[in-house]
Amino acid sequence: MSGGKPVELTGRLSLASVVTFGLAYMAPSLVMVIFGVIAAESAGTAPTAFAVATCAMFLTALSYAKMARHHPASGSAYAYARTLLGAPAGFLVGWAVLLDYLFLPMVAWLVQSVFLHAQFPAVPVWVWMLLNAGLTTLVNIIGLALTDRVNKVLTALAVFLVLLFVAYCLVHLGHHAPASYTAPVWNADTSLGGVSVAAAVAAYSYLGFDAVTTLSEETRDASRTIPRAVVLVVAIGGLLFAGVAYVMQLVHPGGVFDDPEIAAYTMSVEVGGQTFADWTNMAGIVGGFASGLAVQLSSSRLLFIMGRDGVLPRRVFGVLNPRTGTPVLCLLLTGAVCLVGLDISVATATSFINFGAFLGFTVVNVCVIVHFVRHRRAAAGGAQVPGILDLLGYVIAPALGACVTVYLMTQLSGVALTIGGCWLALGVGWLLWLTRGFRRPTPEMGLADRPAAPAAAELSSEA
Repeated sequence: MSGGKPVELTGRLSLASVVTFGLAYMAPSLVMVIFGVIAAESAGTAPTAFAVATCAMFLTALSYAKMARHHPASGSAYAYARTLLGAPAGFLVGWAVLLDYLFLPMVAWLVQSVFLHAQFPAVPVWVWMLLNAGLTTLVNIIGLALTDRVNKVLTALAVFLVLLFVAYCLVHLGHHAPASYTAPVWNADTSLGGVSVAAAVAAYSYLGFDAVTTLSEETRDASRTIPRAVVLVVAIGGLLFAGVAYVMQLVHPGGVFDDPEIAAYTMSVEVGGQTFADWTNMAGIVGGFASGLAVQLSSSRLLFIMGRDGVLPRRVFGVLNPRTGTPVLCLLLTGAVCLVGLDISVATATSFINFGAFLGFTVVNVCVIVHFVRHRRAAAGGAQVPGILDLLGYVIAPALGACVTVYLMTQLSGVALTIGGCWLALGVGWLLWLTRGFRRPTPEMGLADRPAAPAAAELSSEA
């Protein structure tokens, strides 16, 4: 409270700021990190795998854009499910997504700490973890304006370093012309099955594009800005990933590597020498910090929204600092989660998050269809039969998006599915306790003081 009035999130972010947060979340340098794995799975057609993954995730991005347009409140999949599928369903979706958002900062810090340890081996990974988490938390606590500025600088630097690597690759290709410029797209060893598997792996690179929807209440003209930002993040990220992968595939044709996990580092030595390779490693370090900053920002907002709604203890999670306007306790909690990652591998850490992410994606696609069914007459301009554009935009595209995300969920490891299933079961138990066996209503989202969704009649013009 401040001056007798509740402290609320305020709209400050521009389209450029929101898009930068989304790109930082996805980490531009990630394409270099996983290139070897994607190329090996796709038999040397990494750019095709990234292009397929981009198209697949774009379907879900369109669904997020529609939901952000019609329901411009923070909370992402959680808010949309509560509004369209009911409070209990929204609670369980929010609980599942919470697993993703709660542990994603830890994963971002852990990946960055691994890079830093490789660059400075004298400093243990756990020390880097504490430094990264502490510094990121401090920046986010100070305020959104500082976070925005720092994020823009770091993301621009990370993109510059990636493009610098591409420039060195192009110079190298000027002296060592590739045998074929089409082989990275499709070659004699390519198969649909291989590209599909590789695309499923590449799709993990896009986790986080949806996180910009958690910033709706802190964005100017959110009903217009957030939908555009979601689409732009996937489009820009997809073009960057596919383009960089194409150049890398020209430098190293085929999918055979001594060690796919360090293919980018080996390639950096080849095109620029050892010193350049060490500097290229900085792209991952800088991008990792920017990603951790963006990830913790969105995670703390989801915790705040759930606390504000009473799904989580309101006195702990639903409070903003009156001076900074930030959810300090939520930020401290997400910062403390780094302690979980002090002694685990990156593979184990990532198994915590993917279940909630893909479940959230699936539910948002379903929400678009439910929204359309509820307003189908208005969406069709009063006609009894919906228009083809309405069906394409609000039924067919999200249905395909849901199929893609369900498929991606089936590709998760047994560990990921087990952890996700146990977490969801715990959420059911918490919901039963919260509602006293459904004898009390699930805490409702207070949308009365937030921007109203546009009329259903606007559906047709946006399809």
